[in-house]
Amino acid sequence: MAERLSIQRRVLIGSIVAGLFLLMLLVKMVYLQVFRYDYLHAQSENNRIRMQPVTPPRGVIYDRNRVPIVDNRASYTLSVVPVEASGTSAVDKLADLLNVTDEELQQRIRKNTINRYQPATVKRDIAFDKIAILEEQNEEYPGAVYRQDQARQYGDSLASECFTGYVGEISQDEMANLDPSIYRAGRMIGKAGIEKYYDRDLLGMEGTQYLEIAASGQLLGEMEDYPGTPSEPGKDLILTIDLDVQKAAASAFGDYCCGAAVAIDPRSGEVLAMVSKPSPDANIFSTVIPDSLWKAIVADSANPLLNRPLDGLYPPGSTYKLVIAGAGLELGLIDKHTQFAPCVGGYQFGNRFFHCWNAGGHGKLSVVPAIEQSCDVFFYQLGYKLGLEEFSRFSRACGFGHRTGIDLPQEAAGNVPDKQWYDKHYGERRWTQAVLLNLGIGQGEILSTPLQLAQFYCGLANNGLVYRPHLLKAEIGPDGRETSRGAELSFTLPFSEKTIEILKEGLIEVVNGEHGTARGSHLKNVTVAGKTGTAQNPHGEDHSWFVGFAPAESPEIVVCAIVENAGHGSEVAAPLVRDVIKAYMDKYHPVDSNMVVIKAE
Repeated sequence: MAERLSIQRRVLIGSIVAGLFLLMLLVKMVYLQVFRYDYLHAQSENNRIRMQPVTPPRGVIYDRNRVPIVDNRASYTLSVVPVEASGTSAVDKLADLLNVTDEELQQRIRKNTINRYQPATVKRDIAFDKIAILEEQNEEYPGAVYRQDQARQYGDSLASECFTGYVGEISQDEMANLDPSIYRAGRMIGKAGIEKYYDRDLLGMEGTQYLEIAASGQLLGEMEDYPGTPSEPGKDLILTIDLDVQKAAASAFGDYCCGAAVAIDPRSGEVLAMVSKPSPDANIFSTVIPDSLWKAIVADSANPLLNRPLDGLYPPGSTYKLVIAGAGLELGLIDKHTQFAPCVGGYQFGNRFFHCWNAGGHGKLSVVPAIEQSCDVFFYQLGYKLGLEEFSRFSRACGFGHRTGIDLPQEAAGNVPDKQWYDKHYGERRWTQAVLLNLGIGQGEILSTPLQLAQFYCGLANNGLVYRPHLLKAEIGPDGRETSRGAELSFTLPFSEKTIEILKEGLIEVVNGEHGTARGSHLKNVTVAGKTGTAQNPHGEDHSWFVGFAPAESPEIVVCAIVENAGHGSEVAAPLVRDVIKAYMDKYHPVDSNMVVIKAE
């Protein structure tokens, strides 16, 4: 009897335990299928469905004649789905394939991770042989996915990076200041130049694509029930640049290392060419640039990252004498026939002798031959007579000391010194009026960018009207509609028509006169006007300047060039500008040229 009760008790206990176990299973099933359904369904979908961004083609950048300057080329981009590549061995194997360290790969994944289920970009422009390995052995590289993409392609031998700029991966600092509905981690955006200034127009709108993934990680295809969203291509840009003039400007530098050139249509402010030497190849920035290459570029003593046309600050030298002459004429300090003490190779001021570039002297000159022969002594005296206050006022009114407002993201303002500037830097009564002699010939503390100087000469060429320099001529939307950008009047030179007429006469004589410092840059059948400059450089040889425009009677192009450490303006910069003007004239007004180089200032 007792034994039977014992068996019944064990059966009862077993039944209770089994019942409790079944009850627990039932409760768990209810919990998972009712209360946790949404979460588990989402996880299941995340494992089965992969959302992939669809990057639209970035807008093409053309020159004024619809010739591509910046285009796109096909490439492959590799990404990693973090949740699928969490294992150390998976990361190790992928790092070996990409020839990077595990730490570098993990860092790339962390940097571009949006969520655990969305692919994070780890390498762009990956070689096709590696894509073939991933395709054949996809199970060996869990979480690794690739897509056809596009990389930027910049024109060769154009030295155009100073205005095209380049693209690069968006940084975390940049993400903090951008719209997350448009920009995402890992996306390529404009970092400099036109690429940055008009990034939003070029970028377009990303779309989405939903892919079905097998448990093994194999791609099964697009999800029919998840149509995604289409991408919208970026706008194409038509620039004011003329590639033939750009190529002429780039090649005109020859073997000279460093300098800048800017060509502008004075009638509209359209930039026809812009060169900075040396210039890095923008194509190297189209992918993730190796640290070693970046360090080499940064360490280069020639400073290839300096955008010399916009950020290069130089004393303008004798090219600035036109500002001084214009101010003197406008204030009535001189007229066309006024003469000062003769040039005997220099000028005695106090206990200091200020030399002229011509040690033999120029004798007595009025303003037009003083411009023609670039007599320093004439402008020493005029600069002193002008005074610091008027020097500063006229300089600023001519566009110096502040930015031009060109449609590029970075530009230096230059420096126009005044009394407050000298007091701040040297102390009150610690400087003398002798500074005016140096300022009178564009030396000393006056600093200008090549673009500012080109802008000023555009005003002289255009009878006082100065249009804002600009690079964008038109935009073409995805629908093919074209929107043009017009000229914008920036300011008017503070010179009368009579003053500008006298200044132009001097500029014509510089190139075409018997004693002109740039007579070796004369072109047959077209009248070129311009001004040489030789700017003292405390760090080496003098800088060579020349600014010229043509045809002088009705100017269509202004070209400003500086060649660093190259000596006299007439010997280097003037022939360079002549070649650029000739390229323009040969294209739009074919002429026969006859050129002989003569040494002068």
